[in-house]
Amino acid sequence: MVWKTFQLSTSGVISLPLIKTDMIFLLSTLAFILLLSVLIIIHELGHFMAARKAGVIVQEFGFGLPPKAKVLFKQGGTSFTINWIPFGGFVRLQGENALTEEDRLAKGSFGAASIPARIVILCAGVTMNFLLAIILLTFGFSFGKWIPTYLSMEDMQRAADRGVISMELAVHIDEVVSGGNAAKIGVPQNSILTAVNGIPVRLPDEVQRLQAENSVVTYSILSGEDFSEVEIFTVNLEDGKSGVVLSLLAKELSSPKRSLLSSLSLSLRETKIMTEQTIIGITNLFVSLAKSGKVPEGISGLVGIAHLTHVSVQQGFMTYLRLVSLLSLSLAVLNILPFPALDGGRLVFVIAEFIGRKPVNRRFELIVNGVGFLFLISVIFLITFYDIVRLF
Repeated sequence: MVWKTFQLSTSGVISLPLIKTDMIFLLSTLAFILLLSVLIIIHELGHFMAARKAGVIVQEFGFGLPPKAKVLFKQGGTSFTINWIPFGGFVRLQGENALTEEDRLAKGSFGAASIPARIVILCAGVTMNFLLAIILLTFGFSFGKWIPTYLSMEDMQRAADRGVISMELAVHIDEVVSGGNAAKIGVPQNSILTAVNGIPVRLPDEVQRLQAENSVVTYSILSGEDFSEVEIFTVNLEDGKSGVVLSLLAKELSSPKRSLLSSLSLSLRETKIMTEQTIIGITNLFVSLAKSGKVPEGISGLVGIAHLTHVSVQQGFMTYLRLVSLLSLSLAVLNILPFPALDGGRLVFVIAEFIGRKPVNRRFELIVNGVGFLFLISVIFLITFYDIVRLF
């Protein structure tokens, strides 16, 4: 699942208008498979390295998902396999799902490791995803001149004042009220108001001030998909209003060249914001499911991610990398949640063992994780259904 706070636009992207549609489709498919595989394998590599460090035997490190196609090689007690479903990967730890106390505590088993070691093993995958996101974001803010995420125009303006970004403000016509004076003469919605009575405007407040004592005004407007068409309208006012809804628009955004240190600082800020937004998205998802059984806007599953991948490939490599960083963060946050079957859910049982001074009943733990897994699969199918509906 991904919470779409990500916008498919970065500074300096590479356009691919000359590549044929079938080539774009092929590239998008490969990029989608690579994206999921890298994120999951990086996650599983964290578990693998932490388990090896703690003396836990990793019985299998699988590339892709079962059924097994071939054992590539064996090393250190681990079979490295390639599997038929070409998405992601997995690690299988000795004794991870053991039922008996004898098997659970056998030498080299997950349950035989100390509680701190098990906590590290369970958190290692999430840590790797966070690290990958921070590295990609640092690279993007430094070399790709990415625009950081801002949740309000006020935050964006403060960043511009500090020199973090460069921004050109404009007055955007969000809506033309039906039946109003502006609508009657054809003032276009989703356009930019550049001047009132020949006086340039950059803020909605300036428009209101210029209209306050007039009964008729002249609008200079930029319209069209790229705001390149210039139009002039003479609008009658009623109580100083023309019948348009205005907002502040960042017409042009750019970033200066940044040092690695300042880029790292921005990447940590971005990680914090994206983590918070992901948690808000997860909360909204479960609240919406509980109230109406529907998936709210802004949440995507595999089909939605595939669509985002397709769009990002068309916009350029740097846009694709930003999508990878967002999904890596989403995967990290999702997995650390204290929900059964996830790393965070398994962590709860380890912490309960520490507090209670004895392991939780193994059958109970496996049943809870199994039910949690089935619930997550059901949610994923539901999100995928809404993905498909929204596409068509």
